[in-house]
Amino acid sequence: MKEIQSLQNPLVKKIGVLQNKSRERKKTGLFVLEGLRELQLAVKGNYFLDTILFQDGMVSEDKIRKLTEAFETPPQIVRLSKEVYGKLAYRKTTEGVLALVHDKSHSLETLSLATRNPLILIAEAPEKPGNIGALLRTADAAGLDAILIANPKTDLYNPNTIRSSVGCIFTNNIAVGSTSEIISFLKRADITCYCADLAASTTYTEVDFNAASAIVVGTEATGLSREWLDNSDQNIIIPMAGEIDSMNVSVSAAILIFEAKRQRGELRVRR
Repeated sequence: MKEIQSLQNPLVKKIGVLQNKSRERKKTGLFVLEGLRELQLAVKGNYFLDTILFQDGMVSEDKIRKLTEAFETPPQIVRLSKEVYGKLAYRKTTEGVLALVHDKSHSLETLSLATRNPLILIAEAPEKPGNIGALLRTADAAGLDAILIANPKTDLYNPNTIRSSVGCIFTNNIAVGSTSEIISFLKRADITCYCADLAASTTYTEVDFNAASAIVVGTEATGLSREWLDNSDQNIIIPMAGEIDSMNVSVSAAILIFEAKRQRGELRVRR
């Protein structure tokens, strides 16, 4: 087994570049994953692992190897010194595991919906990786059929997105496209479009989410673009009683999504 003890090792430098440079992630098709739970979810999501790196003493080699038993081509496994792992890891609670992972295509053309009556979340132009991660957690918690990102301002495999999603990036059905492409997709699939808008007059509890539905949210600063509002089947609003007129986008999305799930009778405790 390969062992790395030097911070000057080429693989260590490569990981640092992938952590910090979106261009390098896109060029190589690789991203950095951190954490045992995240690694387990990536394996469950059928992601192809290139390399697993671990700090001896924090996690056992046997545990790492058991995770890779199902792969026809096992990933390279590398032992890291405490100093090297400490340099590469962002968090202290990730149980000593890092991995280089191959990304996936998230084009609309490859999106598959398992039902003819889907419930979908769409986020337009999200900028903050933390918000994207929180939206992915919400989508996973609700068991949505898909989450679509329109006109993204950051790449999906930004380390902060992966961290804030706590691995839910690997468990969701995700597609990325332009606003125009996603609107065309919704119309072809006969999916009703509900856009969250501060100027809307229809309260979100007054609409019927039982048919195939897409809930669309925009940024906290500017909301949704004119193109979304003009193509919406119904603009909806969450009434607010305080002095401010907006909430965090992931909070707003959660309110709308769980109302839709309530109407559909799909709120069940997982056991």
